[in-house]
Amino acid sequence: MRLNIATWNINSVRLRMPIVAHFLKKHRPDVLCLQETKCRDGEFPYKRLKRLGYTHIAINGQKGYHGVAIASRLPLDTIGKRNFCDKGDARHLSVSVQVGGRAIALHNFYVPAGGDEPDPQINPKFAHKLAFLDEMSQWIAAAKIADNPAIMVGDLNVAPLETDVWSHKQLLKVVSHTPIEVEKLGRVLNSGPWVDAMRHHVPHQEKLYTWWSYRSPDWAKADKGRRLDHVWVSGCLQPGLGGLRVLKEARGWERPSDHVPVMISLDV
Repeated sequence: MRLNIATWNINSVRLRMPIVAHFLKKHRPDVLCLQETKCRDGEFPYKRLKRLGYTHIAINGQKGYHGVAIASRLPLDTIGKRNFCDKGDARHLSVSVQVGGRAIALHNFYVPAGGDEPDPQINPKFAHKLAFLDEMSQWIAAAKIADNPAIMVGDLNVAPLETDVWSHKQLLKVVSHTPIEVEKLGRVLNSGPWVDAMRHHVPHQEKLYTWWSYRSPDWAKADKGRRLDHVWVSGCLQPGLGGLRVLKEARGWERPSDHVPVMISLDV
């Protein structure tokens, strides 16, 4: 059976529900993972998603900030919602997806952005981001999460490779591509160890972006993107990796998120 999963930082699910509906109608992933939903559980657009055929929904919401959700056409069982760094932020949600009688763990993450100043001594937001990444790697290794069939998706807010940013040299001191963030995300990747599913399809030497800033007056022409959104799979699932789609066109939709959907196919 082929499993199609999409991940998308939607930057307010209620505000952007029209483009979520458009995406689901056109592309019909089996599972949609959302980050930065920015609403409490009771305010989440359950009815609209269920009318679209996504009747299995898990959510970890928060008023006005953060928030992650998973909407599926396949049965789900909620596993947990980890409170990273004891902040009380809604940044993680894990479920078990039932695919052809087989259970696959799915983890949806929204890593802190980290603010603008890449110095943990003067910027508490950056210090929080680094601590969050440290806890991720420690927890994944200790719980042996990737030892069994598992998928990890989300806005990890780090562009690790030189080709994950429009200019490696110009962004070395910009949050999301600093050496310390790249190093810590590498530890998270190796804590599984995980397989970077996007780079399984796209060679490391090729540019690959999922985010374009709102600050750019002509984002498409400038094309100053970064790959902040990721899909990782446990090693046992790597042989089943199928296609990859990064829907760059979604950045140009009406009232868009600054991130675009990433879709991955997996033969289970």
